[in-house]
Amino acid sequence: MSWSFLPEYLPYFNDGMVFTLIISLFVVLFGTIIGVLVALGKMSKIAPLRWILNAYIEIFRDTPMLVQIMVGYAIMGGANWPTVHVGILAEDLGRLIPGIIIISLNSGAYMAEIVRAGIEAVPAGQREAAYSLGIRPSQAMWNVILPQAVRNILPAVGNEFITIIKDSSLLYTIGVMEVFNGALTVGTMTYQTLSPMLFASLYYFVVCFALSRLLARFEKKLGRGYAK
Repeated sequence: MSWSFLPEYLPYFNDGMVFTLIISLFVVLFGTIIGVLVALGKMSKIAPLRWILNAYIEIFRDTPMLVQIMVGYAIMGGANWPTVHVGILAEDLGRLIPGIIIISLNSGAYMAEIVRAGIEAVPAGQREAAYSLGIRPSQAMWNVILPQAVRNILPAVGNEFITIIKDSSLLYTIGVMEVFNGALTVGTMTYQTLSPMLFASLYYFVVCFALSRLLARFEKKLGRGYAK
């Protein structure tokens, strides 16, 4: 095993991580929005809407993400999108955008349950107090309940971000150039397999470990603020 490839091929990992972080940020943003909307929809009194949203959640939670990516790309891929560049890597948006959409839908299915739990964790007295002041249920949800629920779900959103950083590696199957695909490319060009994969694993570990430590400090600070 040799690390002699690093000086020349390190940009494949660095630029791949840039794409990985961009993908993860978009996925967490869209997934959280989807999760909030789905959670609110599941609390609706419209039974058909609840059935549809429950089916969506079950489909995306009970099937492999890899299969979802492949099916999603088969449906949405092939469009003539432009190519974006980060350093030495070129990314076909016709592959990147379907990948982000599918992982966002998957993330949204999990975030919906997280948001629902966050809403239910808000004391019932808050809702009752809002109603007693003449605030309509919809206004109470958006202006009283959800702002407090956000505090409950923020740590889970941070954990989801770390999870997506790792899960985004599955997008290599449709040709998205992230860290793992960068490692595969380096392995092909250097005729090495183990060393680039180990370095990619180390790269993932360092980034995810650093983010998890920052998240732990944020949760601790958030807990102190809540206690006050």
